[in-house]
Amino acid sequence: MNAIRRASALAPRVVGRSQSLRPGIGFDAVRAFAAGGASPPAAKITGLPEIHELGSIDNAHFTERTSAIAEPERRAFTYFALSGVRFAYASMARLMVLKAVSSISPSAEVLALAFSEFDLTDLEFGKSVTVKWRGKPIFIRRRTSEEIEEVRSVSMDHLRDQEADEERVANENFIVVVAICPHLGCVPVTEQGDYGAFFCPCHGSHYDLSGRIRKGPAPLNLEVPPYKFIDDQVILMG
Repeated sequence: MNAIRRASALAPRVVGRSQSLRPGIGFDAVRAFAAGGASPPAAKITGLPEIHELGSIDNAHFTERTSAIAEPERRAFTYFALSGVRFAYASMARLMVLKAVSSISPSAEVLALAFSEFDLTDLEFGKSVTVKWRGKPIFIRRRTSEEIEEVRSVSMDHLRDQEADEERVANENFIVVVAICPHLGCVPVTEQGDYGAFFCPCHGSHYDLSGRIRKGPAPLNLEVPPYKFIDDQVILMG
């Protein structure tokens, strides 16, 4: 016990006194001194190894390294595993994007209502018909040559919402407008009013045969919906 106490008391002084010990000397000399031997010379108690001389115990990056020459199949498996994981991530991301896009896409029922086809063959000249598109009433009137000439002779100075008739029709024989008054959203009637075209009885707005406001409180013309002629007398709305 006395030898252990002497060694523990001396070791801090010896270590503190020596910053760099030579290899092979140091710990043996301290043990001999603790056992009762003579005190070693200071020059010999030098060799506690430096930190960089002790080496690292974490050598897994050397011992577990795969040799591309000795074990080519292991590297191929590693590449295959990494590629498989990345492919799985890419597939999951693609699936999430597709689900997000499909969730905001219109359903088949909505798409079916978005386009409507109307055959106007039986519509007589000077008469109007009311159809339904996207839940809205639509006025379609087949105009005579006299009615076309009348609306196109109106000066722009006489119009509140100045639009030429040529800008509002795809076929001069037909005028197609949304049957909703732009004043307060009422539904006008056909073949009525001062111009024999469209009239809103709620507040007295009169429209001509081009659907343009001519008299009354409405600030704008009747809206022209998107449509096109797919035949001489067949229109597709939407």
